[in-house]
Amino acid sequence: MTNTTTQNKLKHEQIQYIEFLSKDLQEIKKFYTASFDWNFTDFGPDYTAFEGDYIDGGFTTGTPAKGSILIVLYSKDIESTLKKVINAGGIIAQDIFSFPGGKRFQFIDPDGNELAVWSE
Repeated sequence: MTNTTTQNKLKHEQIQYIEFLSKDLQEIKKFYTASFDWNFTDFGPDYTAFEGDYIDGGFTTGTPAKGSILIVLYSKDIESTLKKVINAGGIIAQDIFSFPGGKRFQFIDPDGNELAVWSE
């Protein structure tokens, strides 16, 4: 049974949960906490989960492989977010650039996953 908070986030046929592989759960938690203020809940030694307003996710132990899906996060202040990612040890794969509708940059996290951040 789901609680009311979970029910309010569920949208029919929309992505609800994202799961990543991680070589080092402690390092990846430290990176995402420093970069985006994510909070984690550990479920045993091989899994940690995070909650968001729009989507939840988790990291499980394993070796990440570069895939074809790009996860894009939103930022109200893209320059500040870029600095946080760099200070947390992220590698900038593509510096801030403009596109129709806003600006974006892409980064690589400590496990080699490439994500993007966009702003209006």
